[in-house]
Amino acid sequence: MWGYLFILPQVIGLIVFHIIPLIWAGYISFTDFDGFGRNNFIAFDNYYSLFKDDELWGSLRNTAYYALLTVGIGVTTALLVALALNVMKGKRFYRVFYFMPVITSTISMGVIWVWMLNGELGIINYVLSVIGIEGPSWLIDERWVIPSIALVGIWATLGKDMIIFLAGLQGISKSYYEASEIDGASGFKQFWHVTLPLLSPTTLFVTILALINSIQVFDQPYVMTGGGPGKSSYTLVYLIYNQAFVEFNMGRASAVAMILFAVILIITLIQFVASKRWVHYES
Repeated sequence: MWGYLFILPQVIGLIVFHIIPLIWAGYISFTDFDGFGRNNFIAFDNYYSLFKDDELWGSLRNTAYYALLTVGIGVTTALLVALALNVMKGKRFYRVFYFMPVITSTISMGVIWVWMLNGELGIINYVLSVIGIEGPSWLIDERWVIPSIALVGIWATLGKDMIIFLAGLQGISKSYYEASEIDGASGFKQFWHVTLPLLSPTTLFVTILALINSIQVFDQPYVMTGGGPGKSSYTLVYLIYNQAFVEFNMGRASAVAMILFAVILIITLIQFVASKRWVHYES
């Protein structure tokens, strides 16, 4: 009884703020609800129109591109930083230094990065010009806008992922490394055959969180580009925002939300199934 009482607040919050809104959004996706009065049941019309709309497929491509960059590069960078900090002196200072962007306002970060990535006045292009490289128009060039936003995303989440990896590294018993040294392994062999396998549960956790967060990205495109140039930085969540609060088509926005939910669910399930082949737990 006491156990159920302790988890009751969390269960109530889950039902009220997650499950009920999810069910309601699922229902709204089958209507032409405009957020005010109109609420007619139109079955699968929202889904039919979305799958015929290039805007949805463009948002899916942009989201996938962003997720590929942030998860692939971001998780790898966080792991490398954690490995470096794990053997360095003054790791507490560096942990605070790397973690600061995580607790910084997304809006503030976006505004600062917009200035830094300015094609004419930005400090990044200035530094590139000093070494003889002509920097692109980062945020107004369709080829560079998603990588630019991904750069900000990687920088903003590096500290959080690094802290989790660092905790995982510090949880690996030194006895494994001592045993591997007796067998003649050192350096890269220890990393490949000891560190990576024992860190695989942490890697799975970080990868799943990073992938879910990257698929749900909204703040950076909204602040930095407004979805532009054109719609080249539209993401799925930005499309939801545009349909719901610009065009006031809540039914269509809810349909996009259901598609987003399905994408996240399928990818997460695939990750869990695939993890059985490469995730190793200490016995």
